[in-house]
Amino acid sequence: RKPGLAGTAARRLGLPAVVGYLAVGLLVGPFTPGYVADPERIRVLANVGVVLLLFEVGIEIDVRAVRRDPRGLLVAAPLQVLVVWLLSAVAAALLGLAAPGAATIGLAVALSSSVVIVNMTRSRRRTVDAPTARAMVVWAVLQDVVSLFAVAGLSVLLFSEDAAELGIAVGKLIVFVAVALAIGMTFVPAVLRRVRDEHDTLLIVAVSIALATAGLGAVLFDVPLALAAFVAGLAISSRPEAREARREVHPFRDLFAVMFFVAVGTLVDPNALASTPIWIAVLGLVVLKGLVVWALSAIFRVRADHRQLGIALAQIGEFSFVVLALGLAAGAITAEQLSATLAASVITIAVSTIAVRSFPRLEHHEAETADAAHAGHAGT
Repeated sequence: RKPGLAGTAARRLGLPAVVGYLAVGLLVGPFTPGYVADPERIRVLANVGVVLLLFEVGIEIDVRAVRRDPRGLLVAAPLQVLVVWLLSAVAAALLGLAAPGAATIGLAVALSSSVVIVNMTRSRRRTVDAPTARAMVVWAVLQDVVSLFAVAGLSVLLFSEDAAELGIAVGKLIVFVAVALAIGMTFVPAVLRRVRDEHDTLLIVAVSIALATAGLGAVLFDVPLALAAFVAGLAISSRPEAREARREVHPFRDLFAVMFFVAVGTLVDPNALASTPIWIAVLGLVVLKGLVVWALSAIFRVRADHRQLGIALAQIGEFSFVVLALGLAAGAITAEQLSATLAASVITIAVSTIAVRSFPRLEHHEAETADAAHAGHAGT
């Protein structure tokens, strides 16, 4: 109940609901006085939440619609991830982080939140026009896809000293994607067709598919659990049968987001802001990311308001949590650095959500804007 009230309060203040969820996590976390939630339960909550959330993100993506977008946008988004990753890694290295830690922070900064982006395009206070909303969603989707291979490379850097294993890791990822697509194109549609008239069963089957495929990717192909769930959703997104699954999963989108963001909030240690300056550097790098998006969207002539596009994509999102968790598990970053980066992500989400509305509303039909926002995938 408390997360729901916090989300509503955040919206009343003009902030995204995720800020309210993060605040609840901070209040029940171990770093603030008062009630402290069970850390083991929180860890499970975070893992389940991010798996289901990214499965929902994957299942909402319309790959065929993305392929029809201008080539400039399809090039600009992956290039942005690479440029910001490199620049941020260099900046983190100058602050004293070793190469693995610098690469972890760099990739975390380079990725934005798809959930927050879709929330921006659907907000009642939105001022983005239809082309800009479409560009925002597609850019975030392309970041998510690029992150699959980026995280595979980062995992090799963090957990192996043999550079040759990078090719093996990418190969495993490609094989897993192929297996997931094969399952998603054959077995899954047949199962969904059998239970599509039984709504409760359809929901259970859809979530079970996400967890089973994620487990398959993690155990057999060494793909991070959350990324494997994203691939599972992506694998069935283009099938007609996925429409029914999407309709059943969609009402639970907010629940997935609450589980994930509350769990992330418990990891934020306010004391870390004083003990490590990394969060200040992250905020500076986020501004740099916004400028890179702005510049690349102008260079490649993306049909959008380049200023709004840069501001909207400047924040740090849910895939970054996966990246930071990998870095922490490998010992590349400390718990204080993780906490400071997560705190910076909270600030960036709040600021970008408000700042993107600072432009005058353009005269476009509301239905056109909503359709453009829905063309990619849905978030909370």
